[in-house]
Amino acid sequence: MTVAPSPVAIPSGSDCTDAFRAAYENRYTWEPGFGGYKGRCSWEQDDRLVSGSFEVGADLKAKVEGVADEEVNKALASQLWEVAIHRVRRSFEQTHGANTFSAGDTDAVGTEVVVGGKNSGDRYRIKDSVVTMVHRHIHGTVVTIYTESTTDTGSGYLSRSYSSQYSDPATGDSKGGKSLFTDTFVPLTESGPWVLSERVVATEAHGEAPASRQVFRFEDLEPLG
Repeated sequence: MTVAPSPVAIPSGSDCTDAFRAAYENRYTWEPGFGGYKGRCSWEQDDRLVSGSFEVGADLKAKVEGVADEEVNKALASQLWEVAIHRVRRSFEQTHGANTFSAGDTDAVGTEVVVGGKNSGDRYRIKDSVVTMVHRHIHGTVVTIYTESTTDTGSGYLSRSYSSQYSDPATGDSKGGKSLFTDTFVPLTESGPWVLSERVVATEAHGEAPASRQVFRFEDLEPLG
């Protein structure tokens, strides 16, 4: 359910758990009982185009067939799996019950949410019940994500265009080039679930790694069974 934006600014230093919960619960997630789906897939970069077929099971595991290149096969499966795990519905208490949330400053991106407790050191920004920035510590690395635009499914939002940057938590130095994502989602049936149909990933040059642009497409989508 889409939550109406609050016109009232959150005072810096105050508890902003309710506002962060509203943004968290406004994300689009799949209804319980997801049964999996399948279709055709392709990967494109420069003058290379590789096609195959895929299946995402009810267990969210993605299997790609007909793509002999192991790296491309893994990349296609990785996009499907990454999207699927973010669609799993978990209550706010399950995910954030051991955390506290206090408001920081407010800028054009949104109001800063400073996390305390179990995930102390993480930060978010929220605006109009959308999580517009994520700054999280994951496996010894910091990932910072800025959401530029969203897709409204009618049952919550999905990030459409966003950037992602990995960095060293101690020095703040970048680990690889910043990636710019553009995701297109479509409903699998009239009643959903919404699934990824295209992802464009443009990665900036970093060190000896050149800039790149990859396009992942998922077509002829249909539910399993």
